[in-house]
Amino acid sequence: MKSEFPMANPPPPSVGYSATITPPNQGAPTPRPEAKADPPPPFISPGGPRFALLQPDQIPSPSIKTPTVPSPVNGIRTGSPVPHLSTPPGPPVFSSPLQPAAVPFRTSPATPQPVALSSASSLPTSLPPHFSNGSVEFQHEVSDATDQSVPDAGSSYVLFSAHKVLKQKKLANIPSLGFGALVSPGREISPGPQIIQRDPHRCQNCGAYANLYCNILPGSGQWQCVICRSLNGSEGEYIASSKEELCNMPELSCPLVDYVQTGNKRPGFIPVSDTRMSAPIVLVIDECLDEPHLQHLQSSLHAFVDSLPPTTRIGIVLYGRTVSVYDFSEDSIAYADVLPGNKSPTQESLKAFIYGTGIYLSPIHISLPVAHTIFSSLSPYKLNNPEASRDRCLGTAVEVALAIIQWPSAEMGRGLVKRSGGNSRIIVCAGGPNTYGPGSVPHSFSHPNYPHMEKTALKWMENLGQEAHRYNTVVDILCAGTCPVRVPVLQPLAKASGGVLILHDDFGEAFGVNLQRASSRAAGSHGLLEIRCSADIIITQVIGPGEEAHTADSHETYKNDTSLSIQMLSVEETQSFSVSMETRRDIKSDYVFFQFVIQYSNVYQADISRVITVRLPTVESVSAYLESVQDEVAAVLIAKRTLLRAKTFSDAIDMRSTIDERVKDIASKFGSQMPKSKLYRFPKELSLFPELLFHLRRGSLLGGIVGHEDERSVLRNLFLNASFDLSLRMVAPRCLMHREGGTFEELPAHDLAMQSDAAVVLDHGTDVFVWLGAELAAQEGKSAAALAACRTLAEELTEMRFPAPRILAFKEGSSQARYFVSRLIPAHKDPPYEQEARFPQLRTLTAEQRTKLKSSFLHFDDPSFCEWMRSLKVLPPEQPS
Repeated sequence: MKSEFPMANPPPPSVGYSATITPPNQGAPTPRPEAKADPPPPFISPGGPRFALLQPDQIPSPSIKTPTVPSPVNGIRTGSPVPHLSTPPGPPVFSSPLQPAAVPFRTSPATPQPVALSSASSLPTSLPPHFSNGSVEFQHEVSDATDQSVPDAGSSYVLFSAHKVLKQKKLANIPSLGFGALVSPGREISPGPQIIQRDPHRCQNCGAYANLYCNILPGSGQWQCVICRSLNGSEGEYIASSKEELCNMPELSCPLVDYVQTGNKRPGFIPVSDTRMSAPIVLVIDECLDEPHLQHLQSSLHAFVDSLPPTTRIGIVLYGRTVSVYDFSEDSIAYADVLPGNKSPTQESLKAFIYGTGIYLSPIHISLPVAHTIFSSLSPYKLNNPEASRDRCLGTAVEVALAIIQWPSAEMGRGLVKRSGGNSRIIVCAGGPNTYGPGSVPHSFSHPNYPHMEKTALKWMENLGQEAHRYNTVVDILCAGTCPVRVPVLQPLAKASGGVLILHDDFGEAFGVNLQRASSRAAGSHGLLEIRCSADIIITQVIGPGEEAHTADSHETYKNDTSLSIQMLSVEETQSFSVSMETRRDIKSDYVFFQFVIQYSNVYQADISRVITVRLPTVESVSAYLESVQDEVAAVLIAKRTLLRAKTFSDAIDMRSTIDERVKDIASKFGSQMPKSKLYRFPKELSLFPELLFHLRRGSLLGGIVGHEDERSVLRNLFLNASFDLSLRMVAPRCLMHREGGTFEELPAHDLAMQSDAAVVLDHGTDVFVWLGAELAAQEGKSAAALAACRTLAEELTEMRFPAPRILAFKEGSSQARYFVSRLIPAHKDPPYEQEARFPQLRTLTAEQRTKLKSSFLHFDDPSFCEWMRSLKVLPPEQPS
């Protein structure tokens, strides 16, 4: 059946918190934090015994931990490098465009401190006599040369919870603190890794790669594996007459290298955007929307296609009770083939139109006018059924979209189809639940067979997601509106394909931005993550967007390969894997080694093997170990392990108690008991750690801030797969106060920041709030300037974030202000001396201003951070001066 639409005119196309943040240069590139790369352990699937599989997200907000400078909980560290926040090509202008203003602000976001590259690798005492032939000394010199080079770029990919490892197994494996790493395989940094266009040298025993920590016999070119200590040949490549020769080998001088193989796919690897083959994008659009929602959706869709690169191939599918597949074969009229939605399409029905004369994927530079016509012709839902009761065959529509991508069409005959780089994408724009056809659930929860039908739908959706993944297709589901979409039923489809499910209030600005970012985020395919570590280290859990790979599927096998292999669902910058580790026994050596290998095909159709090698020193001193702990990384790792278990709201409540027990256990094991008292003082080396956990306990992930269980479920899935930067912001909000002259001051996220003459920006990852004090709001000119500066800052802080957060602005005392207040620690309940110790900015206020601030707070039962710590019989750590 063909539907025809006349052509219309397309629409015109911390203590020490006072640090300052400098305004970004609009044209300058955004520098990425450089820290040392560290490796992770095995992988955990939420449903599996050992691996945890979930979804992605990211923020490139750098955070560098400077050892000499205290770091506030908000993630800003005084004295850290100034970030240049540049604005990339922005999303299309929406209904209320905001002119960017120059907003200088003080203090830079911080990144965990890079692990220093240590000098020589340690060797076993019983080495063959010929091996001690000056080679240890030689390699020592080579490593020293790398130590004094620029900070390790690999640290952008791997962040360890500590930069030292305890030798004593009993202390190292205390679970309340734990040890592990966050691995971001798809992160893009500039400058990129060293590129090597030849086969790597690998250990014939365990499969590890040659690296800068290997000991090398320059006379014979043999090298010793740092993982299993086996001796390997190099086919003469490592024979050297001087150390300079070895330094010229990238893998022997850099902890991070990319082995690139282009083969016959694309002769000559040219990493330029023009060479990138855009993967096809199929929009799957709900046609059961009321007029207001439809108008917003149309605006977002028009802006979306206008923003696409001209070579992007696009398909458009609508679904309601039937599935309409639009044909781009005519330039002046849009046609749609219509399929029934009550059952999966048969092979015959798919062949009938896919192998016909229609074109269902077309380059946007050819089909843009037709796409605008299609969007303009959409009409609102005409029946009187409630939103939740309308027939939506979402499952069938995704099946059809997948068939369009995986099967050849008439376009091939024109010579227009080439192999695309990266994953294809299906983006579902949904306004309600899947209630018709395969994978559907009844309109009403009271249906007598609802539990069974929901269980069947969950399995069907998961199978469809797995099929999409087999065809290198990611399914993102962007939901909006007030109708519940039955998140538990849709989530398996997005998750199994490597995509993401996002909830929006409406189809307006935030939805439109996420539509663009979902389509434009770079994604590699065929990703495999391998982790190897010293025999003293064991990987206990991995959480992230993947599943454990079967080693039998590997092309290469090594007789003693103990690596953990994870099949990645997609390779994207917005993702990370959380790797938990333990020590297998007391460690005798001075160092332990970790190696991460990410193999994938990138968007330029080249096969990449990214190798990151890390060496961490071992120590006996507990104090030295605690000093090396990266509070923010450790807190994010703990948060991910905790959220993995918080599947329901009742689970989340139980997890709050585990946070309490964790804090008490750390204080008793690593802290000190006060004389003649049952109180313990929390270890001073972990000064930021307990406040981060307090934010986790009361925030949107475990606390009672989020009202609907669907929303909490979506946040949980985003968090479990999110990058370090976004994860940190979702755990602990970042608070910035607007100052005279357009600067912003970093402050702890305490309610003492709610000063009536100020404007405050609070970044909580998936939400950014702009709060205007009542006194400031009464001054029309000043409040408008402050609001514009705050909005600009909010957009710059989140310009690369996916999902894009909603940005809400409101005045003191308004009903929406509760979103802001509920995320701040109620420090107004603490005595003045504690307030000043943890919120030094108070000292700048006059007595009258402090009295006015104190009187502005309403009483409620939520404890402050200090009250919570004392209820656990633990004294808060003293703040560094």
